[in-house]
Amino acid sequence: MVKVIVGGKGSGKTSQLVDELNAQAYNDAADVVCIEYSGRLNRMVKYKIRLIDILEYPVKGYRELLAFIAGIYAEDYDLTHLYIDTITKVAGDSDLAHLEQFLRDLDEFSTKNNLNATIILSADPAALPEGIRQYC
Repeated sequence: MVKVIVGGKGSGKTSQLVDELNAQAYNDAADVVCIEYSGRLNRMVKYKIRLIDILEYPVKGYRELLAFIAGIYAEDYDLTHLYIDTITKVAGDSDLAHLEQFLRDLDEFSTKNNLNATIILSADPAALPEGIRQYC
């Protein structure tokens, strides 16, 4: 299952993400990974959440990001929740058509592997194509 949290800059997306991550930290059945850009969440989330700074890895584009996620899952098949903060920065690609294809591919992967994925997207919800809005 894929869920996209959309809003403009300053709309509270990051605080919503931090709240969800910290709530998951108290769930013993949850195994959570959060992929972020530049390590800005380090001091905001509980230590039980595995934070991955994408800048430490040679990942460029949505196809490589999906392969990276599959690698994380292969290493930790008990993974239950995946969070991605600021998807366009993490992928290094702001093309909405590419994002739309990524969401379809991630939805297929997450459904097959019983993985809940939550993604933060800074954008105007009204300006998004239907292929992205269906995940919001």
